Amino acid sequence: MSSSLQPVDQMVPGANLAAYIQSVSSIPVLSAEYERELAESLYFNNDVEAARQLVMSHLRFVVYIARSYSGYGLAESDLIQEGNVGLMKAVKRFDPEKGVRLVSFAVHWIKAEMHEYILRNWRIVKVATTKAQRKLFFNLRSSKKKLGWLNAEEALAVANDLGVDVGEVYKMEGRLSSRDLAYDAPAGANDEEDWQAPQYYLQNMSGDPAQEVETRDWRQNNKRELHEALADLDERSRDIVAQRWLSEKKSTLHELAAQYSVSAERIRQLEQNAMKKLHTAIATAI
Repeated sequence: MSSSLQPVDQMVPGANLAAYIQSVSSIPVLSAEYERELAESLYFNNDVEAARQLVMSHLRFVVYIARSYSGYGLAESDLIQEGNVGLMKAVKRFDPEKGVRLVSFAVHWIKAEMHEYILRNWRIVKVATTKAQRKLFFNLRSSKKKLGWLNAEEALAVANDLGVDVGEVYKMEGRLSSRDLAYDAPAGANDEEDWQAPQYYLQNMSGDPAQEVETRDWRQNNKRELHEALADLDERSRDIVAQRWLSEKKSTLHELAAQYSVSAERIRQLEQNAMKKLHTAIATAI
């Protein structure tokens, strides 16, 4: 019942996909009894040869599942390789005592690896990060093949079916309808086309070295002028400004009034005079 060894180039999806599919399709499907025998040998005795036979005999199912994701614009060979990883994970975790066939158990693992690969590579920017968004992505894309753009009733039905807000359905629909766009203009583009490239309307001035140096110097200069202006104030005025404006826990006028044994109105006047002096000193320096 063990499968015969195949040429290396026929057992790698990327090398020759047609030869690979033909090779895995020729591997016999295991009977329920022999599959259980192999699974028990692996589960209880860590039999590597049993694991190999279980994987090899189920490669055809990975190909079948990969073909259901052909509409995502990704290479079928890549999807198959990712699915094979999921199959191997399933074989490693398969418990023959559960009373189910390996293929039923492995479908989840195979699809999980393919889904992860699709979400990583379908767009430059990830379209789904949470579990709910991932579920919405695959279900909504499947629905849109039949429905096109969703009307309000259809969007609400999808939202209720998946247990998400209808706003999330519309957001995901927009992501599905978007496309990647190169930042730079394509090579050889003429003057009538290159202006449409994002590099001409998505400029980020914060990345300008000259602007960064100017901003840093301006902040340092303001900080220095503020310290010099504070130093010219009398000690009481300087302390009032510090407690009212420069401390994490700012003091109230009444707290300062109690501290200096004067009225709150007097503290307000001292603060106002000190702030005028600071403004004048900094403006003069600039």
